[in-house]
Amino acid sequence: MNIGIIGLGDMGCIYAKSFATAGHRVYGCDLPHRTELLKAELEPAGIEVLADGKEVSRISDVIFYSVEAERIAEVVQLYGSYTKHGAIVAGQTSVKHPEIEAFEKFLPKDVHIITCHSLHGPGFDPKGQKMIVIPHRTSKEAYQRMTDLLSGLGSVINEIPDYHEHDKIVADTQAVTHMGFESMGTAWKEAGFFPWENASYLGGIDNVKILITLRIFSYKAHIYGGLAILNPYARHQIKRYAESESELFKLMIKEEEAAFRKRLYQARDFIFGKDHKPLMLDEKVMQEFSLSAGSESRKPNSHLSLLSMVDAWHHLKVNPYDNLICQTPPFRLRLGIAEYLFKNEELLEESINAALFDKTIRGDDLEFHSAVREWSSIIVYGDMEGYKQHFEQVKSFFSERLDQGRKQSAELIRKLQME
Repeated sequence: MNIGIIGLGDMGCIYAKSFATAGHRVYGCDLPHRTELLKAELEPAGIEVLADGKEVSRISDVIFYSVEAERIAEVVQLYGSYTKHGAIVAGQTSVKHPEIEAFEKFLPKDVHIITCHSLHGPGFDPKGQKMIVIPHRTSKEAYQRMTDLLSGLGSVINEIPDYHEHDKIVADTQAVTHMGFESMGTAWKEAGFFPWENASYLGGIDNVKILITLRIFSYKAHIYGGLAILNPYARHQIKRYAESESELFKLMIKEEEAAFRKRLYQARDFIFGKDHKPLMLDEKVMQEFSLSAGSESRKPNSHLSLLSMVDAWHHLKVNPYDNLICQTPPFRLRLGIAEYLFKNEELLEESINAALFDKTIRGDDLEFHSAVREWSSIIVYGDMEGYKQHFEQVKSFFSERLDQGRKQSAELIRKLQME
């Protein structure tokens, strides 16, 4: 089978190599100035790098568009009409609304549209990783060919029948999840300290928060911006997260203990009081992944980011365990540390008391509150350039530890079997 990949960035290259290893003829293209570099990298692996997407589209039985969500319409408009008769076309973006709109508008009517979403980053091989497949416009025979092709990579295939359902779930598992960690990073930057040098961030939960924050900022801003701004369901969920955080923060500064505690325990009972398979994060493993070099004793932490997430799920009537079908390592880890906090009553009470009465951490919570407002406003207003600029500023602050954070977070994910 001839496989074509339009867009040989990080993910495009990983899949080109994987399909070639599986024995397929693979053709790909990228921006003209990268052609010679990509030929040197990929041709030894048996992958033919062509001049443009026209050449790829003419000869490929299955075509993957592996480009940024904000550019998908532009690229499909250029090359879609050259698609081979009866071919299967897929996109690898994490938000499907702009992708499906572009496919329907610019692809020939005799082309099958079976799109997909790889639930892992470029640091992981597709083997053993989960992949969502969405049969949008296809025959049974073409769908079988596509699922056989993807299964041949060793991917674990999960079907979601409708791209609207996919984007609703991804709004939670990716857009809101990333925004929460981005807000933590922004808060630490504005407070002017690295969290691993602060006694309030030395617990196992905080090790996970820090490493996933560094992991997110080690990648490219446009990936996260597209997920948040181009997904029509993300803005509603992000707005609710910001509202939950703001309402909880007001109760904290007014020290309205009864209302604060009642609200959080109601959220706990709604999310964690139902029958589901617990994630059961291992405290010993989480403690192993500290970036701290000191021996300072841990101080209580309000964990406002996690309190806000669970409260938002409660208000949205979302069961996050149902969304594990589209799980990514950051989402699963975030749900895992929320579960760890809320199902440990001693730790939850420590968090509540710190939130209400510990003035030494109130300044950090104020910075987090401001950061959530900033990120929420950028996303709700659809400000892609503002998103990228905000992201790059925080990325620069953590620049010296991003590589270490990405490596250690990958090891943490593997140790906790989150792949």
